[in-house]
Amino acid sequence: MNNLLFRLLLFSCLLVSSASQAQKIEKYNLSELFRNNDLIYGPGQHLSTIDDPQHRGVTVTGIVCLKNVTFSTGSIDVDIRGRDVFQQSFLGIAFHGLDTVTYDAIYFRPFNFQTTDTLRRKHMVQYISQPDYPWDKLRKEHPLGYENEVTPSVKPTDWFHVHIEVGDEKISVYVNHSAIPSLTIKKLNSRNNGLIAIWSSSLSGDFANLEIKRNP
Repeated sequence: MNNLLFRLLLFSCLLVSSASQAQKIEKYNLSELFRNNDLIYGPGQHLSTIDDPQHRGVTVTGIVCLKNVTFSTGSIDVDIRGRDVFQQSFLGIAFHGLDTVTYDAIYFRPFNFQTTDTLRRKHMVQYISQPDYPWDKLRKEHPLGYENEVTPSVKPTDWFHVHIEVGDEKISVYVNHSAIPSLTIKKLNSRNNGLIAIWSSSLSGDFANLEIKRNP
């Protein structure tokens, strides 16, 4: 190998190594965060721990922020489990939050996971940007533009893995390590940093194995 080619190869390896090291990866044990008072939640919200060895996490009702944790761009991975109760199980991840009123979120409707209704099948995973773009406004003004079917198929009461990629302008959602995104949308606001939270509405939801990778 000539000297120039070797230098080019070495430089490429250094670039890859630097990029890998620059991406900060953090894993969060949600049950430990709960026990250490590192989850922020308000009155009337319910939290309890899950002791399943594969899913050491928490059961949550409401929006629960991680204390002293912010997120800009990168990816969010988490295992979640909802309930098979029609119009009562909604759960996911909120990010770029200013508080519990202003935030973006990706959430799921597990009660639609096995439906045979063609339209309801398109209402499995949803993007919202609160308070300006709630789900009903998006559905009315942009039908099926910010929600979609989940790929691959998931049983309503099973744990499933969620991978959310958040860029400066685009968000993509993958389920159970699929190479095909279940949802890809353009962000509806200019916020690029903020709080991160686990989010469940109406019935409680289960969350475990949270991992955040931050872009440099």
